[in-house]
Amino acid sequence: MDLGPMLDRLQRAGASAALRDNRIGLEKEGLRVAPDGRLAKTPHPPALGSALTHPHITTDFSEALIELVTPALTDPRAVLDFLRDAHVFVNRHLGDERLWATSMPCVIEGAASIPLAYYGTSNAATMKTVYRRGLGNRYGRVMQVIAGVHFNFSFADDFWSLYQVERADHTDPIAFRSEAQMGMIRNLQRIGWLVPYLFGASPAVCDSFVQGRKTDLERFDPYTLYYPYATSLRLGDIGYQNKQEEGTGIKACYDSLDAYVRSLTWAIETPCPQYEAIGVKVGDRYEQLNANVLQIENEYYSTVRPKQITEWLEKPTHALRRRGIRYVELRSLDVNLYEPLGVGLEQLEFLETLMLYALLQDSPRIGTRERRDIDENQLRVAHRGREPGLRLTRDREEVALHLWAREILDGMAGVAELLDGGAEGPHLANLRQQREKIDHPDLTPSARMLDEMRERAESFFSLAWRWSEAHRQAFREVQLAPEQNALFERLAAESLARQREIESADQVDFDTFLADYFAGRPPSLPGSA
Repeated sequence: MDLGPMLDRLQRAGASAALRDNRIGLEKEGLRVAPDGRLAKTPHPPALGSALTHPHITTDFSEALIELVTPALTDPRAVLDFLRDAHVFVNRHLGDERLWATSMPCVIEGAASIPLAYYGTSNAATMKTVYRRGLGNRYGRVMQVIAGVHFNFSFADDFWSLYQVERADHTDPIAFRSEAQMGMIRNLQRIGWLVPYLFGASPAVCDSFVQGRKTDLERFDPYTLYYPYATSLRLGDIGYQNKQEEGTGIKACYDSLDAYVRSLTWAIETPCPQYEAIGVKVGDRYEQLNANVLQIENEYYSTVRPKQITEWLEKPTHALRRRGIRYVELRSLDVNLYEPLGVGLEQLEFLETLMLYALLQDSPRIGTRERRDIDENQLRVAHRGREPGLRLTRDREEVALHLWAREILDGMAGVAELLDGGAEGPHLANLRQQREKIDHPDLTPSARMLDEMRERAESFFSLAWRWSEAHRQAFREVQLAPEQNALFERLAAESLARQREIESADQVDFDTFLADYFAGRPPSLPGSA
């Protein structure tokens, strides 16, 4: 599709200025690791606040898997500054533990060694822990401690207004934005393989991760498994997926927002025989929230998802149906070993360009054949992305990865100029940087990691430990501005107080609470009207 005419109209309409108010937010996961290189067994540090209620410092699957959440800001540098400050504050309270510098985990001593995240004694907290117990029962706990970075993106309101005018669309603005973003999501799925190629940083894993399971991974050394041309094992078939082909998962429908919501609603309401065999409440303990295809919407794994900010205990599908799509969450970024924050400005600038490019392109619905091709392309790039001559499937025909990638980057040039407001700006310069990785795969993070391991004759664990320690020391040398330190200390105290309020406000047992939640009758947040 030739974007030239639309880009010209948008430029004349003032889109470059409007796009400066696009918002970016990040969610960055990182494992706490003990001094012996194993997963930390300690509780979430109390000085960091309540993982249940803190807006920026929480946990994911495991008590040892910290998640740092930035606010959504218009300046990507400000987003990274906030994430840096959060890292500095967290590191100050970790004692002799480290934050692991890669997506693939440290030494794992078996599933039983992985503690589930704990959020307190309230019903809401218990629900979060039971959900995680269910994930462990369904997919295995080891898979759940793979870390990643989520890129949350929303276009500026002023841009949406002028874009709707240029599209001559007279529908309700919320409906227009949702429809346009579902098209963007479909295109991000079609070309999303480019993200792990350019930024994948998990080509190898400690052999403790596979727990003796048979795989076709090759042995790099006595302690490390890998694929020679892998980019992102995290996105490969050893990572966390919903296995539709095994009868225990789904593929959501992205034809429209309504179709997406209906497909997820079906999954969270439909029993699954394999999960029924696990049991729900066994004795006095819940093993999962329910025995349905998905316990809740968040269980659905996808590299990109439509999102709406939820109210207290509001179902994500209800939020989407009521208020449309607020932002799009891209989940395919690995934790980048070479960035102290796990992510850097290079990635944010590229992804903003990719988002706008995917929005402006035509986006037909995805049929069954194309869905299989999309999944296969992702798997090929995850396992073999840097393999010379690798071919992917596009429009039912094989095409060389490097040719397709160059076409995409060439097509993004005009979009980058629109974002920059001219021909010489950061987004366009970023595209030139990415083209170098297409021409020279050895420049990708995945290749650099393997090259470094060969040059230093070190295992994946040794590489990750060395960089984890380097980042730890660098953060400990940073002094937080007094106002930022005060902010994090205040948020920690407020979150702990909020957790106590929620715990004291519970008036029903957990069985009743859970039944009310799934019936759409969540209790009010304490202190709310």
